[in-house]
Amino acid sequence: MKFTISPLHLVPILALAALAACETTHQEVAPAAPKEATKSTHQEPAKTGQPQLPPGWTEADMQACMAAGTPGAQHQSLARAVGHWSGSTTQWMAPGTEPMKSEISCDISSFLDGRFTKCEYSGEIPGMGPFHGVGFNGYDNVAQKYISIWLDNCGTGIMTGEGTQSADGKTMTWTYEYSCPITKKQQTMRQVERWTGDDAMVLEMFGNDPKSGKEYQMMRCEVTRSKP
Repeated sequence: MKFTISPLHLVPILALAALAACETTHQEVAPAAPKEATKSTHQEPAKTGQPQLPPGWTEADMQACMAAGTPGAQHQSLARAVGHWSGSTTQWMAPGTEPMKSEISCDISSFLDGRFTKCEYSGEIPGMGPFHGVGFNGYDNVAQKYISIWLDNCGTGIMTGEGTQSADGKTMTWTYEYSCPITKKQQTMRQVERWTGDDAMVLEMFGNDPKSGKEYQMMRCEVTRSKP
């Protein structure tokens, strides 16, 4: 889940490519030899439905590709957040500024057969108008890390991040990179998501002030999930 106002992951492409290659390299079964023919030394190819591996591939290679695209426990952990969320948010434009309060809502759904979660957010930034954003969270089985992207109507860039989950599964800390419009450089932002109940969560965002370079709290969200 993300409620970012600043500017998930491996689909089994290799496996699909391998399967396609297998189909193209599969040999046709030769017609049966006449009964009167002498004994042949011809070796029968694999039976239909048992495609050959691409040249140089092993069964372990194919299994690795399939494992890379199979959702697991980490994906199930992310799916805990699926549902409709709503609540309030407090934002700070810079250190020491007056807080701005507004209402928020978010719909989180499973995406691509459980491999990612999709977060669609709607709200309003006081004095700036409606805000809309969408993000995808996932777990890269190959890289063995949580991954995320985020984009919204406040910018034209895409934020990318990596996450770390606490041992008890109740806290997720994301670190994002984005292009700062003021410094014109890559900056980092930290977001901490804490489950405070079965259907309650607090999200806090921290970033560096582009003028002083010091980290400060940019946002705090308190949200609850609607019961089905």
